[in-house]
Amino acid sequence: MPRFDSMIRTRVKGEIVLRPLRCAIPAAIVAFAALSAHAAWCQTMRTIKVVVPYPPGGGVDALARILADQIGRTRGPTMVIENRPGAGTVIATEAVARAANDGNTLLIADSNLLIMPHVRKLNYDPRTSFEPICQLVSSPQVVVVNSASPYRTLADLLDAARAKPGDLTLASVGPASLPRIAFEQLKRAANVDITFVTYPGAAPAANALLGEHVTSVLISYAAVGEQIKAGKLRALAVATPVRIEALPDLPTIAESGYVGYEADLWDGVIVPAKTPSETVAEITGWLTSAVQDPETKRKLVAQGLFPAVTCGTDFGALIRKQYDEYGRVIREANIRAD
Repeated sequence: MPRFDSMIRTRVKGEIVLRPLRCAIPAAIVAFAALSAHAAWCQTMRTIKVVVPYPPGGGVDALARILADQIGRTRGPTMVIENRPGAGTVIATEAVARAANDGNTLLIADSNLLIMPHVRKLNYDPRTSFEPICQLVSSPQVVVVNSASPYRTLADLLDAARAKPGDLTLASVGPASLPRIAFEQLKRAANVDITFVTYPGAAPAANALLGEHVTSVLISYAAVGEQIKAGKLRALAVATPVRIEALPDLPTIAESGYVGYEADLWDGVIVPAKTPSETVAEITGWLTSAVQDPETKRKLVAQGLFPAVTCGTDFGALIRKQYDEYGRVIREANIRAD
């Protein structure tokens, strides 16, 4: 069976050696089909860098690794995870904005993509510096109290806040974060005075609640799911537009009297602007197939990440809408990066 005439250079004991590409094709195949076969071989040799704007070990990192494993096994390219934490996701995001628009660099983005431009001077614009691929998962935010708390519903908590302005506290990650924005939106919608307490991460905020140092927290379900199941913490409401599978009896904040309220933390994938449309379509197919895979779904849900796929122009519209909404809240509440 004939092979392509192309050669590849390799180094053996300090010497450059040319080896034939291992792309065998039938003798009778037409030239076009031969080129297609070679392109398919090259695809299996492709290396794609998945940039994560957080350290290893968190939910965003888990999402990247689960997707990379599934895509690498089923689609062929080598998927390399690169963790680039710092500056509220700005370091990683700026690096991807400057990357080549060849589809070989992906960014796992979250709501911070749309918050940081309002609190820092940046060298990129989330609306124009990237091509939106897909929102992939939702990380539901829940309002939680200690199990020893007298508050059993969100209404109980907010009524107490009205009776004692400024005395009750709600803790979360901050200062410039989606939970902080969600807190400000709830505070205004309910017309209550609750003191926001900032923690550097979800775990310290949860620990403060377990120690009864704060009244409540607004935090991702992934960070407190086990404590809720163990009865150590009590969930009062979820900030998603609909109830979540993990807590089907837990009402949404909208159901609790604040119609239209929604503060959903999402994770998705974006690539540098002007990435070719055919490349965008290819990556979109990879990601949607990966998230729909039953085993991948199981792994994601185990991390507190619930598949919620929105791609292309719809994802772009979501980015623009939330960019404007977050900017308004940040200005009104005078939220700063630090």
